[in-house]
Amino acid sequence: MDGAVPLFRMEGISKRYGGVRALEKAELSVTSGSIHAILGENGAGKSTLIKVMAGVVAPDEGRMMLDGSEVTFASPAAANQAGIVCIFQELSLVPELSVADNIVISDPPKRFGMIDRKAQRRIAEEALARAGAADIHPLALVKDLPLSRRQMVEIAKALARKPRILILDEATSALTAADVAKIFGVLKRLRSEGLALLYISHRMNEIAELADQCTVFRNGRNVASYVAGTKSDNEVVELMIGREYSHIFPPKPVRAPATAAPVLEARKLSWTDRLDNISLTVGAGEVVGLGGLDGQGQRELLLAFFGVLRGLSGQILIDGKPVTIASPAAARDDRIGMALIPEDRKTEGLMLPMTVRENLSFAALDRLSKAGIIDRAAEQRLIDDMVGLLAIKTAGLDIPVGALSGGNQQKVVIAKWLMRQPRIILLNDPTRGIDVGTKQELYQLMRKLADQGAAILFYSTDYDELIGCCDRVLVLYDGAVKRELVGAEITERALIASALNIHGEEMPVGQGAEA
Repeated sequence: MDGAVPLFRMEGISKRYGGVRALEKAELSVTSGSIHAILGENGAGKSTLIKVMAGVVAPDEGRMMLDGSEVTFASPAAANQAGIVCIFQELSLVPELSVADNIVISDPPKRFGMIDRKAQRRIAEEALARAGAADIHPLALVKDLPLSRRQMVEIAKALARKPRILILDEATSALTAADVAKIFGVLKRLRSEGLALLYISHRMNEIAELADQCTVFRNGRNVASYVAGTKSDNEVVELMIGREYSHIFPPKPVRAPATAAPVLEARKLSWTDRLDNISLTVGAGEVVGLGGLDGQGQRELLLAFFGVLRGLSGQILIDGKPVTIASPAAARDDRIGMALIPEDRKTEGLMLPMTVRENLSFAALDRLSKAGIIDRAAEQRLIDDMVGLLAIKTAGLDIPVGALSGGNQQKVVIAKWLMRQPRIILLNDPTRGIDVGTKQELYQLMRKLADQGAAILFYSTDYDELIGCCDRVLVLYDGAVKRELVGAEITERALIASALNIHGEEMPVGQGAEA
């Protein structure tokens, strides 16, 4: 592939936002019939690079070459017209419209001046089939689809534009394992058809399976390009973070505090067909994981504890006493002291147009106010503490939070809840779509909070996180707890076997994988 003529080149691209250098003399070559992976921490410049390439922002310096001729893109539409289509990490779908409406939204087929609904449906069906998502009905409303299926619609929408260069920015971050396998097949087929694919991901196993060429960015510069498979994961991570890569997970307590008095407890908790007689406890100082295949009731369980769901049966207990949590406001009240870090930071955790300061203080305004007047000095002290604790990188507290990198946005979501000093912390796949350096910081923070007495219930789709972070793991299948793994029993083999319900019956608490 070294001798292949680049389809697209970026030369000396620089971009600054005020005093923040997002890109500095960046270089990139993309070749037809290849998958080129872009790696780097959040804030390394990857997102800005693809925004320049996709016509979302204009570079301050440098030039772009397509088919050997210099090009500029005044808008995403201009880039699309040239055959460059981007699937961004955060979805661009309109929830109130149908799948078909979204897929053709930029260029709907027309007949006699009106939208041709029959042609629109045919285009949508073809695009969905090409994306490996033929099971999604084109007339379904996007708002009725789970996040993983919306991501598949986003991919189909991009393919409907018949791209020459397809950019995927963490496009699998919200997908189930089955959908990821389908997308891998689709991407490999597109490569064989001659498309150039630019693939941004923090998942090293995906890079290993898909990529032909890799480029690493750090602090706005490309620091290395290499043929996929020629560097170890540790070498790649060291290039990304600019320092030696230490063990990613903090040490667990010598003896997990399984006998601690439960701060949070569920007894025979059920809801529709999604939760089935779930009983569990989480003690002070414990990190309890929720495992299992995606979509087995883990998210609904967290929402049930946080007062979002209606029509629950069973009991929730706090400090051994039954409580009714009628709303998220009741859950976060100091008498309960609960916080939920949501799955989708953009739509559920942040108000993107508002400032970093406003997002940080929003959840704690009742604590910072007297007679409706905010104590600005106390607010500033708390914000400064949180920015320092989580090492939030921002050009200022009064810029829109949407201008931060994905990892720093996630830190803001966590920090705003820590400002309330919660005793019970619910984490819904909190590391989705963030880089290894930020993940390591969050793992350290999680253990530190547990050591300080917090009770943590942690859902993750990443088995390594469950193994590395958790004192116990409850594996859910079809809305029920099928197995509890403790300490050394928490292995990949045990997690996978339990997730597939291979044993068929509910296992006794604490029974290991080899039992």
